[in-house]
Amino acid sequence: MEIGAKIRQLRITNQMTQEELAARAELSKGFISQIENDLTSPSITTLVDILQCLGTDLKTFFSDSEDKQVIFKENDYFRKTDDELKNTIEWVVPNAQKNAMEPIRMTLMPGGKSLEDQPHEGEEFGYVVKGSINVHIGNECYRVNKGESFYFESTRRHYIENVGKGEAQVIWVSTPPTF
Repeated sequence: MEIGAKIRQLRITNQMTQEELAARAELSKGFISQIENDLTSPSITTLVDILQCLGTDLKTFFSDSEDKQVIFKENDYFRKTDDELKNTIEWVVPNAQKNAMEPIRMTLMPGGKSLEDQPHEGEEFGYVVKGSINVHIGNECYRVNKGESFYFESTRRHYIENVGKGEAQVIWVSTPPTF
């Protein structure tokens, strides 16, 4: 495991020079430089001393070893096309069902619609990127055009449909995840 970059980042975050860290940990500046460049590995005792000088401990230092993905590109997306409903759903944040909200991009061909979702706890938000759609919530129907958005509590059955002549595209976010 390369720990040098993490130590360097902690040192910079704490606004310390290599000389200051070395002095506090009773080590040489050259040894700190070698550690930060992964040219040498400190003993556990030395690592504990360095981390104490940086305001952290072993558990915290190593528990953050898995960075969460922040940026998602087209090749990360998962796509599902439903020919019967004339739609394509793209999960633009993979594995979002474990998060507090789940965004999708839905493309609806003319006459296409989403599955009808039964009442559940949560909220829904959508933004129409292309075309226009109807949002059905219970017995009510709302027209939403390109550049407009919708937002509602998910306490009644709901779905969207494309009643236009061209393709419609919607960014749709559900919390908690339901797609």
